[in-house]
Amino acid sequence: TAYQEQIAGNMSYYIFILSLILVYMILAGQYENWVTPLSILVSVPLALIGTVLALLTLGLANNMYTQIGILLLIALAAKNAILIVEVAREHRQFHNKSIMEAAVLGAKTRFRPILMTSFAFILGVMPLVFATGAGANARRSIGIAVCSGMLASTCLAVVFVPAFYVMLQSWQEHRREKKQARYQISEEAD
Repeated sequence: TAYQEQIAGNMSYYIFILSLILVYMILAGQYENWVTPLSILVSVPLALIGTVLALLTLGLANNMYTQIGILLLIALAAKNAILIVEVAREHRQFHNKSIMEAAVLGAKTRFRPILMTSFAFILGVMPLVFATGAGANARRSIGIAVCSGMLASTCLAVVFVPAFYVMLQSWQEHRREKKQARYQISEEAD
């Protein structure tokens, strides 16, 4: 059993990487560019901070159930970031707001919905955190991983996702302007 767990433990890194690539590819298709999904995916490590701190504080092992909870956190952290980035993108593209103003409006507009859905989820997994009886360790592992990760994601994503959006969107627009300027210079030379 220990040998099989060790072999399966090495595979979990590949599963995490593949799940991040899958989320990135879906978001790249949805937003039709390669940079915007990065501002969403950088929110995933913010959720993992909460899980790691909870596991270290409580002295719990990083077992298979915790890893399942971490996979769930990838989707939940991305959901919170998508809510902010989508509104910021809309303000930037359709309302001609500055990048900074669009990011702040995205965070302000989606603050309450993020809090409501996140705390509803956190309260929904509380029975797992305080589980007793047969199989309680497995339920506690998933519950603690997801609950602590969502708490960290909720608190940190509202602050950091708009900052990541501003950095990456500024970089993307600067790059696009340089490319257009180069194209115009080469067109005028012809």
